[in-house]
Amino acid sequence: MAGTVEFLFDVVSPTAYLAYKRLPDIAARAGATIVWTPIFLGGVMQATGNAPPGTVKAKGQYMNRDMVRCAARYDIPFVLNAHFPVNTLTLQRAAIALRDDQGEDEFRRFIDTCFNAIWAEGKNMGDMAVVGATLSDAGFDATVLAERAGDPANKEKLKTITDDEVARGVFGAPTFFVGDEMYFGQDRLDYVELALAK
Repeated sequence: MAGTVEFLFDVVSPTAYLAYKRLPDIAARAGATIVWTPIFLGGVMQATGNAPPGTVKAKGQYMNRDMVRCAARYDIPFVLNAHFPVNTLTLQRAAIALRDDQGEDEFRRFIDTCFNAIWAEGKNMGDMAVVGATLSDAGFDATVLAERAGDPANKEKLKTITDDEVARGVFGAPTFFVGDEMYFGQDRLDYVELALAK
């Protein structure tokens, strides 16, 4: 419906990070609400047969340069993470748990911490020791979050959400929905803003 934008993301995605940094301002200008939807990008890619851009060398090189340009244009801190791709399954499960049980503020603080750690600070957030230290430094109880991520209910919830979005036509991240209209990629945020303005 008008006035709502669904944001489907995985913190492993650098383009989802760039979109995450821009989307709140776009939503505010439109008076729109953001529906935050963590998905597991690895599951999406496997289910759809999609492949990362870096599997085509020239495309990967171009995309890396383009992301740097985009970050500079919008004054977004950004580094090409040397540990990419990192396994973010545990982080995405924890994000689901926080979103559903702790509310938007804690959820947003968590994903902000994860996105920044990976794409502004270049940390290896696939290493659980790094994850624990990073989350603890941000004021989270890393042990409790790990337990929540390991809860079978949260594992199943993330899988179900991911499967449902694939059935809806999603093939990567970031993906946005305004009503029934789907937009893919941080370079389509202008279209998202236009749709929200209608």
